[in-house]
Amino acid sequence: MIPAESGSRGERAAVEYLRRRGYELVAVNWRDGCYELDIVARKCGVVHFVEVKTRLRGGLTAPEEAMTFRKRTALRRAVEAYLSYTGWAGEIQMDLIAVEYLPEGECRVRMIENAVEYNW
Repeated sequence: MIPAESGSRGERAAVEYLRRRGYELVAVNWRDGCYELDIVARKCGVVHFVEVKTRLRGGLTAPEEAMTFRKRTALRRAVEAYLSYTGWAGEIQMDLIAVEYLPEGECRVRMIENAVEYNW
């Protein structure tokens, strides 16, 4: 599996994971200029900005380790752009969904809520 293909599969798995847990999908792969958000979802009046990281099991790094300082900064900027674009002023949360594909093709999905703090 090539990286772009595994990323797309990981995002599809994350979308299904959120749907099964009662999240309403607002946007997938939202873009505005250089800003990008993997998934924007809503549940119980909170807008969740979900970063998806996908890795093959047994690789050098776990999906969570891909959430670097640079990626957190880029996510915060993208969230600010989204909030400015939509005018949303309610509660938000930035989460991470880690997707790991096993050699047999099965995948494991974990959600880490509040993975990134948003400082107003």
